[in-house]
Amino acid sequence: MPEKTVDETAEEILAPDRHQPLLPDGALLVLLVVDGLLLGAFGLMFTPLYTNGIPVPMGIVLSVLLLPWLVRQAGEIDARPAVAGAPLIAWVAAVGVLGLFGPGGDAMLLANWQSLLLAVGGIGAGLWGLRAVMEREYSERAGTGPRGRRAGSEERATEHRRSGTVPEGPASRRSAAEANGRRGDGG
Repeated sequence: MPEKTVDETAEEILAPDRHQPLLPDGALLVLLVVDGLLLGAFGLMFTPLYTNGIPVPMGIVLSVLLLPWLVRQAGEIDARPAVAGAPLIAWVAAVGVLGLFGPGGDAMLLANWQSLLLAVGGIGAGLWGLRAVMEREYSERAGTGPRGRRAGSEERATEHRRSGTVPEGPASRRSAAEANGRRGDGG
């Protein structure tokens, strides 16, 4: 085996294979769960924020905007509900534990509308993201998703053209009858 030059070695180090992920799926999932925990903690800290006496619940806005994205990214790794919902579970755990038994025993989850909106908005947004993951997974399995119906029908059509068979169904029966009629078989 010939030795690699310095340029070839540097190229392999600086530009790894595009088909190889930089991090394995398990590590990405752990990062998404840690992000869910941190989002829950920051959401609690920024929910009772006031500016000039006006409540500005930035924690709620952050949670509602970022939690569905975390869940969808986890769903890209594995679409099972327990795995895709792991960032949501981590968020709920962080909000529950820190909110009820905060640092020094102080409750950070106050009994006001902002805390209620944080809990309902965060859980609702996370479940919305989980629903989107489940719908995508079910539609792909049923063959109607973005990779399902079109790709599946094109693959089936290519397969039928190669094998010379006629697929079953009303449209294919019409095309088979038209083909027989054109040949003069009387179909």
